[in-house]
Amino acid sequence: MSEEKVLSCAYAKKCGGCRYQGVPYEKQLVKKQKQVQELLGKYGKVQKIIGMKNPYFYRNKVHAVFDRDRKGNIISGIYEPRSHRVVSIDQCLIEDEKSQEIIRTIRGMLKSFKIKTYDEDTGYGLLRHVLVRRGFTSKEIMVVLVTVSPVFPSKNNFVKALKKAHPEITTIVLNVNDRNTSMVLGDRDIVLYGKGYIKDSLCGCTFRISPRSFYQVNPKQTEILYEKAVEYADLTGKESVIDAYCGIGTISLIAAKKAGRVTGVELNKDAVKDARINARENKSSNVRFCEGDAGEYMEAMAATGQTAQVVFMDPPRAGSDQKFLSSLVKLNPDRVVYISCNPETLARDLGYLTRKGYAVRKIQPVEMFCFTEHVECAVLLSRKDK
Repeated sequence: MSEEKVLSCAYAKKCGGCRYQGVPYEKQLVKKQKQVQELLGKYGKVQKIIGMKNPYFYRNKVHAVFDRDRKGNIISGIYEPRSHRVVSIDQCLIEDEKSQEIIRTIRGMLKSFKIKTYDEDTGYGLLRHVLVRRGFTSKEIMVVLVTVSPVFPSKNNFVKALKKAHPEITTIVLNVNDRNTSMVLGDRDIVLYGKGYIKDSLCGCTFRISPRSFYQVNPKQTEILYEKAVEYADLTGKESVIDAYCGIGTISLIAAKKAGRVTGVELNKDAVKDARINARENKSSNVRFCEGDAGEYMEAMAATGQTAQVVFMDPPRAGSDQKFLSSLVKLNPDRVVYISCNPETLARDLGYLTRKGYAVRKIQPVEMFCFTEHVECAVLLSRKDK
């Protein structure tokens, strides 16, 4: 970014979500390159990080907590670090602007509809959170109202008023979370308007996204990351592929266009349901999805003499546990493509795999979380005897 324009965040000190606010973007990339080099450089050459042309307003998923300030005014924003005090925020520099606009509209509607915000201390009130998910390619928008009760006063009129203010909204869902928990979403969804999900496109495939579906928050960089991962897999159309932690099947379906057959394994039953629908809608006949533990699935394959040439793994920030990695080694695939959002746990897991017969061949950092300390990496490993 030459002649970079740095926008100023008014909430950086209280919010704590973006540790690199105020740091020029090019310097952020230098810091992240150094971090990855220090943690992973001993395993192989670290390629130059792939940054964004425009690092602002990239998040396609926007979550707001609702509360009241000391004067009783309705506010929305995020929790302060290590607390449940809400920082009132009108505009976040990394979240989708249209989604934030919708949240501000909802905040302004609550008083006239006599809807109380939930108080964690007293347990009184109705509305806890609002989640907005937007398909950057499809332009579809889902609004999720998270409440403590399925009874939403004047819900039809509320939906009508919200749709009038924002006709671009394609679905509205009431999510019931009546538990004393830090989890945003509960287990029950009630569709108030539309289909209850949105669709979006990524790398030539279409994906159905439900309220609880995992879908990468930075779609532009996700395409770069996934295309790099599939490139690393070096698929010829004959391979058997396992996609561990497959979610709604994003990597599975993208890889299926170049693989022989793909099996996606995922514990979350809602994600598996979406993945199977996604496979049908993309007419991907060489993909199947299984609900279960990916490590146990690979153990069972190895025990019956089955194998796979490629395994994709995209674990959460905590990385993989030794049980999973041991299962991976038993399956003994030719190539492993590890997608990680945490270089520290990635370094730990690479240490294990390189002691068990694998070598790191390629390391590519990709900027997915501008203005934060997080950085994503795609890593190719292959067996040392190959």
